[in-house]
Amino acid sequence: MGTTDVNVAESRLSSEAPAAQSTSTLSRWTVHVEARLKSRSSARFETIRSRVHAFITSLNFLALPSVVEGWENQPDLASAIERISVCESSCHKSSLTMEEMNIEVHVYQPLESDAFEEFLPDSNGRGDEDTSMAATVCELPNKSYEGLWDSLIYADNIKIKMLDYIHATLILSDANVDFNLVSWNRVVLFHGPPGTGKTSLCRALAQKLSIRLSHRYTHARLLEINSHSLFSKWFSESGKLVQRLFTSITELVEEEDGFVVVLIDEVESLTAARAGAMAGTEPSDGLRVVNTLLTQLDKLKHRKNVLIMSTSNLVKAIGNAYLSLLSCDLTCFLLDSAFIDRADIVQYVDLPSREAVYEILRSCLCEIMNKGIIDAVAVPSSKEVRIHELVNRSTLDATTSTMDPLERSKAVGLRLLALASQCREKGLSGRSLRRLPVLALATYAGIGNIRFKGQSGTGMPVEVWLNGMEKSVADMGKERERIIS
Repeated sequence: MGTTDVNVAESRLSSEAPAAQSTSTLSRWTVHVEARLKSRSSARFETIRSRVHAFITSLNFLALPSVVEGWENQPDLASAIERISVCESSCHKSSLTMEEMNIEVHVYQPLESDAFEEFLPDSNGRGDEDTSMAATVCELPNKSYEGLWDSLIYADNIKIKMLDYIHATLILSDANVDFNLVSWNRVVLFHGPPGTGKTSLCRALAQKLSIRLSHRYTHARLLEINSHSLFSKWFSESGKLVQRLFTSITELVEEEDGFVVVLIDEVESLTAARAGAMAGTEPSDGLRVVNTLLTQLDKLKHRKNVLIMSTSNLVKAIGNAYLSLLSCDLTCFLLDSAFIDRADIVQYVDLPSREAVYEILRSCLCEIMNKGIIDAVAVPSSKEVRIHELVNRSTLDATTSTMDPLERSKAVGLRLLALASQCREKGLSGRSLRRLPVLALATYAGIGNIRFKGQSGTGMPVEVWLNGMEKSVADMGKERERIIS
């Protein structure tokens, strides 16, 4: 029977292939356009989506990525929309004509409500002093996460990879693919050094999915689980906490018109607690927690409106399980492997590469320039500055603002690239890189004498800021060496 089915499938593919290949849509790139509504707009999403699509397709081409302009002249759009932006595309070109694109418009209205805390009371009724914070829940899309996706810069294509993964699971679910033949768990694990943006990536991905899936789901939620709270100080309570927490999650998922993203942050806490349990401290409790977690993950995988994401700062904790505990290393390893085996994607998030560091610093510099703190200078992209690096290094030492604007732009780019190399050598994380501009302004750039945009006066020269950045990187490197030594 299996052979016959395969032959039938192959014959269908061969007969349908020519027609599929001749379809013009296969030669087009899918380009996602996001339209953000004003907070008080009452416009219907479908109406705005249709009108935005009509406006976009009336243009000759689109830059990738970019902020769309010109729609402000249309009253029906201007009254409802704050921003229209061209976002992700698999195409590596800087722009595309309309004949090369399939436009997908996503309309969303971010909420201004903050995340709220949910508490899981102790099952024995011991009172408020014994309650444990189980998770925080945030309604999506949320204004607090706006811009987070674009601020995350990685050397590889992690963000697009994750969006494609979700898209693939939805296609398989909609097609009712037999789970016994093709299986997926909707579980993702990000691991790597601290400060590389793993938790931020999960939040940004949840925000992005709430926008991308707005045509399928009327609302979305991000539920962040505090791994440390899963271990009660009362004996044998941890397993019950996990069970009750996932019961609440299941109730949320049962709302088929809502999409739920569950984030288990610092999942290595499970490993640490389990390893300690194996050493002799409440051994059954640690095992009960993990068994309950794995069981609940297996139950949720059949729901198409849920995604489980987890993070770990300890690269070797997951899958290694503290092998120094020789008496229990095999059991711990198997338990950790059971969790990893349920993850469809296990993604290592490394410290940023030189090019990624450059783009992070460039985004910081451009933001400060836009706010008028530093005089505006054209800062080349990472691709452009690499060309400058190969062609001419003579402008690297330029520190004055009197040269030709084009040459000054090259000089700023090359100095910023050299700074990125220093940051990479010192192993600075994305979190540390985002703090550097503040330290440079506060310590070396004399920000107290600078007037902000909208006030009289001018911003500081970019060269002054670069001098401060170079000194701040050197200072940070020295402090790190002292800590290590």
